Amino acid sequence: MNFLQVIFRGLWRRPVRTGLTVLGIAIGIAAVVALVGMASGYEKSVVNQLDTIGIDVVVSNMQGGIMPKAFEETVRDSIASLPGVTAANATLMQMLSVEDAPMMVVYGREWGSFTWEGLKVLDGRLPQNAEEPAVVLGKLAAEVLGKKVGDPLQIEAADFTVVGIVDGSSVLENGAVNLALPRFQEASGYEERANFVNIRVEDGTDVEALCTAIEAQHPGLRAVASGEVVGTSQGFQMARAMSWSTSLLAIIVGVLGVMNTMLMSVFERKHEIGVLLALGWQRARIMALILCESAAMGLLGGIVGVLLGAGVLAVLETTPYVRGFLEPDLGWSLAVRAVVIAMLVGVVSGLYPAWRSSRLSPSLALQG
Repeated sequence: MNFLQVIFRGLWRRPVRTGLTVLGIAIGIAAVVALVGMASGYEKSVVNQLDTIGIDVVVSNMQGGIMPKAFEETVRDSIASLPGVTAANATLMQMLSVEDAPMMVVYGREWGSFTWEGLKVLDGRLPQNAEEPAVVLGKLAAEVLGKKVGDPLQIEAADFTVVGIVDGSSVLENGAVNLALPRFQEASGYEERANFVNIRVEDGTDVEALCTAIEAQHPGLRAVASGEVVGTSQGFQMARAMSWSTSLLAIIVGVLGVMNTMLMSVFERKHEIGVLLALGWQRARIMALILCESAAMGLLGGIVGVLLGAGVLAVLETTPYVRGFLEPDLGWSLAVRAVVIAMLVGVVSGLYPAWRSSRLSPSLALQG
């Protein structure tokens, strides 16, 4: 019997216990895949949206919360006058419950600004002007809300008419409700206020210097190049930290489960280990045997966990809470990291049982 056969024989000795342990690891890894995949998916959705619209610099006030605070809309005018700025417009964005949808992104876009340019009309039209009580739905938002052109739509306490359905070429754009900025300011109670200024700059402009000038001109606001929005945002950092910290709890449970299984296995196999020692196996090889068994359980749990996590993401993607808001991201990078984490869980969990097994005396073990 070779080394691998001994490993798999040890795992198959108690198939139910081994299976439950693998399932425990799989659940922890599934939590990692689902939570991190959701956070990563939202980050990618935002990056794709900024690229689609063609925004070079984003100005907001993120102090003290996940959502940006509103500020005076007129900030846009002073920013537009800075050297290198070719266009600047104000946007009011809120995440609201809209009719039967528990969470939707609603944009109040400055009428005539470049933020409307990327919306390809699939049905109907865009609003005729900034005064019309009209909304334009992204194609995913229209599906989630069950609306078509001509249907009424209530946002907060205000009534609007759906005049168009559009393709915004990104998940966030397609899942959003869009209306003219004054109409959304009025409906939401943020008259003459916005929480973003979107900027386009001339080629060759020193973006870092421009951001510094904007922040010096408007203390309390933060100007960030579009490519750095995800990496520097407090909201994204918090979401990332929460996803990993929650996953860590599930992983710790998996560690304890594997350790318990391996300790029980060592206790039950004292006779077998004693025989191997008596036959000349080195104590280091006994340790390697136990570590390989626990690592094998981690590997199997990781593979099952990735598949389970992918299934969870697929289900979540169809729910009203997620659909049209973000596209969960499960790439090869996350899958490989999850499997590696699972194997590390197995190895770490097997360290103490492996040490205990190597301390056994052949004579005492044979007596058991």
